[in-house]
Amino acid sequence: MDRLFYEVPSLARKKDAIEYIEEHYAYQSNINGCGGLDHYLSNYEEWLLKLEKDQTANPGEGRVPAKTYFLVRESDNKIIGMTNIRLALNERLRKSGGHIGYGIRPTERRKGYNKINLYLALEVCQENGIEEVMLSCYKDNPASSRTMLALGAKLIEEFVMDGKEEQNYTIQVEEALKEYESVYAPLRQKGEKTIGK
Repeated sequence: MDRLFYEVPSLARKKDAIEYIEEHYAYQSNINGCGGLDHYLSNYEEWLLKLEKDQTANPGEGRVPAKTYFLVRESDNKIIGMTNIRLALNERLRKSGGHIGYGIRPTERRKGYNKINLYLALEVCQENGIEEVMLSCYKDNPASSRTMLALGAKLIEEFVMDGKEEQNYTIQVEEALKEYESVYAPLRQKGEKTIGK
């Protein structure tokens, strides 16, 4: 399998990032983990400013600090997925949403990439002092729950919100990173990259 890495969004990726979102529209697919990029297609530069503000958001003011990354394939430098990592949770996210939102572009699914995506996200969580992460998914999205379970997630509750069945899982970060290091570490480049400005 190809090696993957996290890249900090930059202006140099504008065209690639917009194409990533547009592919979801073309396939009529849900968009997850993009840090709101789908709302900024006409003003990508404003989205980059939003991401900077997201990192220092105050949970007491209704927003939480978060980091957003492109998941990039080393072999062709293509954006394969995205991840939004919340570094703290407010009441709403503790009920539904949790620490990590992630997604893979429609044409690259069913290749195991989201498991590496989640492994990289857990490394970011560990670097930021998060010992246990909470993750949510809809019950009718078995691909997402399989990704979580592949990293040792435990189902903690099922509930209905806005008419849809949801599931909440937890992962012990250090335990998962150690247990699955031999599986996923060879498939990732550790650390963040930034290209251009």
